[in-house]
Amino acid sequence: MILPKVRDPRLITIRRGGTLTDPDHHLLALWAATCAEHVLGLFEAERPDDPRPREAIEHARAWVRGEVPMMQARAAGGHAMGAARDLKGAARHAACAAGQAGAVAHVAAHELGAAAYAIKAVRAAAPKGEDEAAGRLECRWQRDRLPDAIRDLVLDDQRLRNDICWSVFDC
Repeated sequence: MILPKVRDPRLITIRRGGTLTDPDHHLLALWAATCAEHVLGLFEAERPDDPRPREAIEHARAWVRGEVPMMQARAAGGHAMGAARDLKGAARHAACAAGQAGAVAHVAAHELGAAAYAIKAVRAAAPKGEDEAAGRLECRWQRDRLPDAIRDLVLDDQRLRNDICWSVFDC
């Protein structure tokens, strides 16, 4: 479970009663896609012929550009989650990161899911005893790529949801 029971209005679009602007929603989707793409190789190394996670990331970006509707980006995210279903470890987490990135078009709060699963993927791929350090490094890499316009929002969201996101944002 990565979504809280009570949703943060800062992560709900204005047209749905929240305070999130479309430009910031787009930035969240692009950042989530960047986080997921950073670990995509961990999935593709295990399943090189399965395009679903890559397509979810591409659909997230296409949604931002106005090339696909929200429902198509969300569906691509669901297909990426399906690619993860029978996997374990880093490959599974990387596919889930892509699935979460695709879902940001539908629910902006999935941005944190993409980041959290990417960190879990890196931790799972790290040599024994180096997983925590690898996760902290990935977390810092992600934060370095946060656009200024959404930096405070995402960092606060990480603080608020860290416990339900496997405490991966302690970096």
